[in-house]
Amino acid sequence: MSDVKKKIPILRRWLVAGVLVWGPLLATIWIITVLVGFLDKSLLLLPKEYRPEALLGFAIPGFGVLLAIVVLLATGALVANFIGRRLVGFGENILNRIPLVSSVYSAVKQVLETFVAEDSRSFRKVLLIEYPRKGIWTIAFLSGEPVGEVQDRTHQKVLTVFVPTAPNPTSGFVILVPESEVIELNMTIEEGFRMVVSLGVVVPQPRHLPQGGPDPEQTP
Repeated sequence: MSDVKKKIPILRRWLVAGVLVWGPLLATIWIITVLVGFLDKSLLLLPKEYRPEALLGFAIPGFGVLLAIVVLLATGALVANFIGRRLVGFGENILNRIPLVSSVYSAVKQVLETFVAEDSRSFRKVLLIEYPRKGIWTIAFLSGEPVGEVQDRTHQKVLTVFVPTAPNPTSGFVILVPESEVIELNMTIEEGFRMVVSLGVVVPQPRHLPQGGPDPEQTP
């Protein structure tokens, strides 16, 4: 009986080691498979006689990813010139006149422009803020700088930040924080999300604070 008790910690250690090997591997394979399967639906844009299964007699997994990239590049090249912009503007004018469709289209476009724009600050920085009360710190992501009425009615400059929930960072809270009370971290967005998803277990290696940057221990 004592021998069995001695082997239990060893078996537990082996089990944990096996989970750490197969868990991330299987999760990665599953996510990639789902993404590739979704992008492969872009093959529906091609006539049946020009699809790989018709030309080669068998399907090529991932060929839709290549087609999706080609379509995006071709579309980008088209709208980069004057004629393409006029065509897109004409199409948007039609969509903006359709009830409900105009609201959805304009909202999605504005969100994408905010995230994709090269000069956008949205979700480019990881912040440290005191939330939900003073003395308790949490990870947050910079969403933007409010303008208009939101900024006009505050007595100091505020930032819009997103406080994610763990372990699901796709949900959370949008709050307005005075810029003077925000500490900018050196970790990347990926490192910040990884820390949230892992419930704080995976912590990025510390980097040197920028010169003149605030120190959390010195923050009142």
